[in-house]
Amino acid sequence: MSRRATNGILPYQDIKQLIATGALTASPAIEDRQIQPASLDLRLGRKAYRLISSFLPELSPISSRLDVLDFYQSDLVMYEMDLTEGAILEKGHVYLVPLLEHLKLPKNLRARANPKSTTGRLDVFTRVVTDLNAGFDEIRAGYHGPLFLEVVPRSFAVKVRTGQSLNQIRFVRGEATVSDASLKTLHSKSPLLYHNSPTRKALEQREFRAERGLFLRIDLKGDDRTDSRIIGYRAKKNSHVIDLAKVGHYSAADFWEPLYRHRQDSLLLEPEEFYILASKERIRVPAGYAAEMVAYEAACGELRTHYAGFFDPGFGYGAKGEIKGTQVVLEVRPHDVPFLIHDGQTFFKVVYDRMLDVPSQLYGTTLGSSYQGQALTLSKHFKA
Repeated sequence: MSRRATNGILPYQDIKQLIATGALTASPAIEDRQIQPASLDLRLGRKAYRLISSFLPELSPISSRLDVLDFYQSDLVMYEMDLTEGAILEKGHVYLVPLLEHLKLPKNLRARANPKSTTGRLDVFTRVVTDLNAGFDEIRAGYHGPLFLEVVPRSFAVKVRTGQSLNQIRFVRGEATVSDASLKTLHSKSPLLYHNSPTRKALEQREFRAERGLFLRIDLKGDDRTDSRIIGYRAKKNSHVIDLAKVGHYSAADFWEPLYRHRQDSLLLEPEEFYILASKERIRVPAGYAAEMVAYEAACGELRTHYAGFFDPGFGYGAKGEIKGTQVVLEVRPHDVPFLIHDGQTFFKVVYDRMLDVPSQLYGTTLGSSYQGQALTLSKHFKA
């Protein structure tokens, strides 16, 4: 993309401008470390509310449900917790956390939110809630108001603190989705998908499947260049608390069961278990684009294939296209019935969006990144 587009996702420099003009405010002020190539990390506020259930505030402001003298009289809130010194969120419970950031969007700008990669890999389910809204994570154009985060730890209890970031927000003007025809043209000029093999060969057009996004496959053979043949991980039950402030601290064996390659290159996914798996292909996101995994694709089975599926410009690409893709790590939770999958099976879909402009900062170059060169990788809290 050589010139600024009319519609698309706002890049790094435009997010900084939103902050400068007061469309994005916070107390304490937004820090530079929060600004990513195509998104802004949102921070947990000073308290959390333990809820009886999830909800959507379509008919009344959220604050009206929280500001009650006696929570026993509330049909939603059980109690509140102070996050300033850290607090433990128990697995299986629903929490609502007011975020530090506040929006005052112009009428031609909407927003979308999703979990950060580290959050998803810990099986922490999050989604943004806004006042008088009938949906999660989608923030209407022109919205003026606070942001709240629903947090549901699924596999592990987690310790969180004020100022930590569990999710991120993107700002969108107009229709940003790239058509299938445009994806095929882009792939022919600058490949979007590579085989995960030593040769790093780009997918040929006949292998490139685009149907309202790109379909990718699951890898159940693992890395043939190692002896371990680990093809994934399954979360253990009844593990210790994970403190999100502790990076490289925990032993994976205490929290995860490694999954080894099966003789038939298959894997039986059990309902409501949580798995970390990886893609057969390596994905690239050129500088003028962003991408997002589709959480549920009915054609691929009754399962959720990710929590955190947003790829910034430059992911698997580098500064000038020198990287030949990065594997996609999948956060998989099957529902309802056991589901048998095989190596190379079509498993999930990625949708590409245009950027309004090429970001002045790209993923993994001037900005730090935890997962640019990832293979099958657990969250950064575990020892390498």
